[in-house]
Amino acid sequence: MKQVDELDQLNRKSFIVSSPFPERVLQFGEGNFLRAFVDWQFDKMNKQAEWNTGVVIVQPQAGGMVEKLNEQGGLYTVILEGMKDGQAVKEHTVVECVTRGLNPYGPDWSEYEALIQKPELRFVVSNTTEAGIAYGPEDRLEDRPQKSFPGKLAALLYKRFQFFNGDPSKGLVIIPCELIDRNGDALKEIVLKYVDQWKLGAEFTSWLEEANTFCNSLVDRIVPGYPKDRITEIQAELGYKDSLIVVGEQYHLWVIEGPQWLKEELPAHLAGLNVLIVDDMAPYRTRKVRILNGAHTALTPVAYLYGLDTVGQAVEHDVVGAFIQSLIREEVIPTLDSPAAELNVYADDVIERFHNPYVSHYVMSIALNSISKFKTRNLPSLLQYVEQHKELPVKTVFSLASLFVFYGGKRDGEPIALADEAEVLTAFGELWSGYNGTLAGAKQLTAQILSKHTWWGQDLNEIAGLAEQTAQHVYEITSRGMKDTLDSLTGNSVPRA
Repeated sequence: MKQVDELDQLNRKSFIVSSPFPERVLQFGEGNFLRAFVDWQFDKMNKQAEWNTGVVIVQPQAGGMVEKLNEQGGLYTVILEGMKDGQAVKEHTVVECVTRGLNPYGPDWSEYEALIQKPELRFVVSNTTEAGIAYGPEDRLEDRPQKSFPGKLAALLYKRFQFFNGDPSKGLVIIPCELIDRNGDALKEIVLKYVDQWKLGAEFTSWLEEANTFCNSLVDRIVPGYPKDRITEIQAELGYKDSLIVVGEQYHLWVIEGPQWLKEELPAHLAGLNVLIVDDMAPYRTRKVRILNGAHTALTPVAYLYGLDTVGQAVEHDVVGAFIQSLIREEVIPTLDSPAAELNVYADDVIERFHNPYVSHYVMSIALNSISKFKTRNLPSLLQYVEQHKELPVKTVFSLASLFVFYGGKRDGEPIALADEAEVLTAFGELWSGYNGTLAGAKQLTAQILSKHTWWGQDLNEIAGLAEQTAQHVYEITSRGMKDTLDSLTGNSVPRA
């Protein structure tokens, strides 16, 4: 086997690939997620459905990595590791659909501007982070380029409208992948705001509305990214150097809310991809937020205080694993409107993904801003459960109490690296500094936390029994420890040495 320094660098000269495809996709964002999710799927459609589509990647910020992408001729390796049909599977593919990368902040400006004149251009995809779909009032039409992503898109669409004289057949399909609710609607709203600000006229507004399609989308794949800790081993395995290797899990789901004719233009089904084109993505988003994200948020304080550091350790643990399974099956799924069988299949997929032996998903990486996450992901299930059953969901309430203890900032006497808004951390610091270790003290602390309308959107003390039950758990966890308390709660008490 060759030493790594003897290996050839991956590029279009050293690796036999297909001829460059017509550039039909304009992609804003060169990060790990888009390359391991969207571009990986486009590559499969080219190889298995003869889609014949190339992707031009635009760097959305002045600092980026398209130069490195161009050094490899747009080629890079995606390694998928995880559970597939109950088995641990590792496989790799070289993605060939990316034709080039452009930096509009530098010498690539003219190429970037010329993209919009391509008659074959049809799709725009993006992932500019959750903060990327935002209005910047300082953006101007004449900027080279505009600072914000919506500003860039508005300017490009206007130039396309002008170049093709308002030809309705030259509109684009825009599919943002940023992790915000109804991302397509949000992007379109800001683009229209620029149209108004820049006084681009009624004709352009009509073309924008009628010839272009803004889709909401939901994306789902865990992408750990560049495997820096084992890159030498991986490159030796592959037999070539690749500076852009990206690792992802096996599972993928892309839900696109858009017209059904998109299935003909985006032939994902012919490539065996888990892409759903639907009239309403709300049920899919709800099940992901409540089941996958909600399970992450619920297990984080419980597992960490129990002494477990990763999601895999948590779901494989007899007690904690059973706890989270019970929470999902008995307290979350019954509150959702979709068919129970369908939701249980999705939950099976989620648990299988949590078991991924290739990924060390640390619960502390999930813990960021846990208060707002609980409000969005778990509180709706709790409220719906109470409305349906006229009683509290035991496991969800225990998770809430565990979260309060977690924000006390100690595990076995060692500090926890809490990460949240300054106001949240300050409030918890003050409340816990006054806790005296008694049940009465737990009740006082819990009532004050539950009363924070700005955190929860309501006073949670008004939910019958919640304050009392939560306080009891807080008292027991702080006095007996997480292990004994959870073991008792789940009926899994075991002798301890």
